Amino acid sequence: MRASPGGGATADGNLPLEPDRFVGRSAELTELARALDDSRLVTVTGPGGVGKSRLAARAAALSAPPDGVWRVELAPVRDPELVDFTVVETLGLTDHTTRLPREALLAHLAERQLLLVLDGFEHLVEVCASLVAELLRRVPGLRVLAVGRRPLELAGERVVALAPLGEDEAVELFADRAAQQGVVLEDDPDVRELCQRLDGIPLAVELAAGRLRALSPTELLARFDDRFQLLAGGRRDALPRHQTLRTAIGWSHELCTPEERLLWARLSVFAGRFDLEAAEYVCGGDGLPSDDVLDVLSELLAQSVVVREESATGVRYRMLDTIRAYGADWLEATGDAARLRRRHRDWYLGLATWCELDWFSPRQREVAARVEAELPNLRGALEYCLTEPDETHLGQYLAGSLWFYWAGCGRLSEGRHWLEQAVQLDAENTANDQSRLKALWVLGYVAILQGDTVPALAALQECREEAAEAANPTAVAYAEHRTGCLALVTDDMPRAETLLRSALDRYQQIGELNSNVLMGQVELAMTRAFQGDLADAVKLCEDVRRVCEDHGERWTRAYALYVLAYVAWSEGELPHARDLLADCLGSAHGFRDLLGSVLAVELLALVTVAEGDAAEAALLQGAAGGMWPSVGLPLFGSAYYNAPHELCEAMARERLGDERYEECVREGARLGREAAVARALGQSRSLDAVPVPRGPVRHGAVRVDMRKPAASPTRKGGETAG
Repeated sequence: MRASPGGGATADGNLPLEPDRFVGRSAELTELARALDDSRLVTVTGPGGVGKSRLAARAAALSAPPDGVWRVELAPVRDPELVDFTVVETLGLTDHTTRLPREALLAHLAERQLLLVLDGFEHLVEVCASLVAELLRRVPGLRVLAVGRRPLELAGERVVALAPLGEDEAVELFADRAAQQGVVLEDDPDVRELCQRLDGIPLAVELAAGRLRALSPTELLARFDDRFQLLAGGRRDALPRHQTLRTAIGWSHELCTPEERLLWARLSVFAGRFDLEAAEYVCGGDGLPSDDVLDVLSELLAQSVVVREESATGVRYRMLDTIRAYGADWLEATGDAARLRRRHRDWYLGLATWCELDWFSPRQREVAARVEAELPNLRGALEYCLTEPDETHLGQYLAGSLWFYWAGCGRLSEGRHWLEQAVQLDAENTANDQSRLKALWVLGYVAILQGDTVPALAALQECREEAAEAANPTAVAYAEHRTGCLALVTDDMPRAETLLRSALDRYQQIGELNSNVLMGQVELAMTRAFQGDLADAVKLCEDVRRVCEDHGERWTRAYALYVLAYVAWSEGELPHARDLLADCLGSAHGFRDLLGSVLAVELLALVTVAEGDAAEAALLQGAAGGMWPSVGLPLFGSAYYNAPHELCEAMARERLGDERYEECVREGARLGREAAVARALGQSRSLDAVPVPRGPVRHGAVRVDMRKPAASPTRKGGETAG
């Protein structure tokens, strides 16, 4: 089992590296390992702070199933409808279709053998139980390790109840965490007494050890004993363990300065991880100057109230859910919770606005990574906007501003979830038309990308009509653009060209220039190429390429390269077409843009067969065929987009024979997405190229004319090349 240095996902899982030494628990590890061997569903239960997550992560890391261990953090998730999305996101799945997330998850897991760790599910027990039951019933290679304060209560569930540490292990843990602060402890009876008072609960022990910079073990014991007696009424032997933890947290809270207690409470508004800038904005002011937040946060770090983590986007912080909940109670008690939630909402609205603007820049990859890291908090902001009175327009704005993430980074299903909620909640109110109109055209765009043409057309028509009534030229342009995009993938090239040209003219009149505008130009180029005007297509895409390179834009540029590669193949320039497609595929895959990736692989297969390697071409077609179910209707059900695929298949079958061709296709279909992309990018052959005729081509019984496609197959709709 491997994990990236920042705790991100690798090919075989996403378990984070352990931040410090794992102490004790050898018997429990053995028991849990045995349970995982004997049962497909194991649930580790126990009170908060007892070390469930740490033990589960250690046991999971030692299990090493063929397809890895994937840990899903559910503590930050509040909406039950987001549980499936969260699992899909954690597994790194990209699904452009209208399938529900659970259906996409089942399809992905069907042939895999992996361990899924669901951590912190107790507040979502019903939906998690439903999910786990269905996954285990339909995915024979799956095992689930659930971590929470109660069982899922499913048939076949093996429950491992985790008790607190024994005295010796608790003392060892206390000494280890003390040593991290440069404090060396001997076998001190006060330490043993303190660990007894703490009932051996690891979180309570670590909180106490975090005080050693200021207090000796003897002083800690004296202070804690006073607090303990007060809360427990003098009956230490009868104190419930959950009250012990709350006592320990409360004691640690009382030892904090007023500024530390204030920051602790305010930090509870974050869902999951946060960075310093967010903490300074959201939590600063009104008794805690923003400039002081770093110093106060550092003290909370030293006391183990806050945890520091390295990530791909830099240093981030988090609170354990038990500690966060304690802070949230105090925040409610102060009467300041509503204001803090608004500040949290404001920060993430601002972040989304900045990221949308910065998407059209050399920082696209950083923007994608930032939004990925902030997704739990962005969800929290969306939930707030869509549940608070008079905030819906801000939810529409936020969901619409994230169009680049939904469309460009493989998050179509979740984007549609938020966009549909946003436009339905405020259907009769057009007072904030700018936000609503943006949400409508983005919804239409997302639905097109999912191949769901009827809802797409409805959203775009509504946007066009309301934009005209509101005299909003920007929304009119976007609605017209996306309607042209819809015509492109449904094979109506004349209408597509008319609408796209009109939209591009409108963009120019209002001074709009961004990735969307350039994508419209790429889509226009595709209509020209399909209608046989290759020179015009090249001119349009070279212009897009130049503008993208001037601005450091990579996402739209990848689609321009796809069209240029299509033209290069059409003209027999095979090495040039391969170079363009390799560049295109690398960029699209880097953004998790599955549509751009599979289009590039399809065209690479055609280039490969033209170069003389029919077996490799068939394998690539099989790999693409394995990717299309997560995209939508293969090649959009478009006769124009399908013609190169048909030609490739005809040429490969002719050279290999039907049996060998099908064998190669099956081999390619067995490749995962990562392996398929690596295979497509790793081909370097010095084979003699086989020229591709530029006009109609006959191979056996198949005649393919790139400019005159056969009748389009029956379908529900398709997707845009953007």
